[in-house]
Amino acid sequence: MNWSQVFQQSFTEMISYTAIIYCLAAIGLNLQFGYTGLLNFGQAGFAAIGGYAIAVTTTTFTMNFWLGLVFGIVGAVLFGLLLGVPTLRLRADYLAIVTIAASEIIRLVLRSVTFQKWLGGSDGISGQYAAAFYRLNPFTGLHVNIWIFESSSSGVSLLNGLIHWSTNDAWIVLVGWILVAVMSTLLWLLTRSPWGRVIKSIREDEDAARSLGRNVFIFKIQALILGGIAGALAGMVFAIEAQSVQADNYSTDLTFFAYAILILGGTARVFGPVVGSMIFWFLLVFVEQILTEGVAAGWIPPSILTSDQVGQVRFMVVGLALMLLMIFRPQGIFGDRKELALDAR
Repeated sequence: MNWSQVFQQSFTEMISYTAIIYCLAAIGLNLQFGYTGLLNFGQAGFAAIGGYAIAVTTTTFTMNFWLGLVFGIVGAVLFGLLLGVPTLRLRADYLAIVTIAASEIIRLVLRSVTFQKWLGGSDGISGQYAAAFYRLNPFTGLHVNIWIFESSSSGVSLLNGLIHWSTNDAWIVLVGWILVAVMSTLLWLLTRSPWGRVIKSIREDEDAARSLGRNVFIFKIQALILGGIAGALAGMVFAIEAQSVQADNYSTDLTFFAYAILILGGTARVFGPVVGSMIFWFLLVFVEQILTEGVAAGWIPPSILTSDQVGQVRFMVVGLALMLLMIFRPQGIFGDRKELALDAR
């Protein structure tokens, strides 16, 4: 088995733009669910608004790219208000139903024929609309190579390999991880402020927080909007990297994966989404590479698994690992079991 390639691909995915996208989405959910107790299943809707804001602004209306970033954040705020005002007085389970429905409404509107002239319908919008962003790229040449592990003195190293990125990919990854660091720092500052202590008290006992004179509804909607902005940033990174947006890329799978990442790393822990995203994508690619190598080498007979089935089986294996995690350590790697409790009244 080519272990060098297995670890190379796994480590590359662990720090790739994919991990960044889901990490940002999970950071938003961490603020909403982990610290405030809001069951938001509509994070994909916020991501879609962020991604489409850039594409529509630059491609459909031929406006400035940086203005698209502003529109994406404003759109997330407006969606948070529209979603939060009528729903944040509902119980946790009803809130989850409403938010997942709202996310699907956003997706179906984006792919509808009625708005195809502006939104591109089911085909979405493609083009070099992020050219202004890539013009700031400091990397030169065709590729950027990063050593993972050096070779041993004997010339044989199990983990020897390189990460190979195009200069554009290296630029989006660098900016993406800086953005993750900024959002994580902001989350750390917020949760250790008086505001953060209030939202934690709302998660623990909403009625007690209200009895102390706190406007619970206002704090909830603030948390929903701030977490939604993180989701919109995830959608922007997705759109900038792919240079295209398609409504079906912002399905409920995005939200569910982000929740899996959050729970894996640890709920209500600042670095939980970061660690969870890196581990999740490392394991997913690691399992895929192992299965692919096993099938190619004939160690796994075709009667059990074929190369066409590897993509589906990897999710089963990782899903089984997550199930075992929830059974034996439901708080995640760095989490606290008490942080999973929320006031569902």
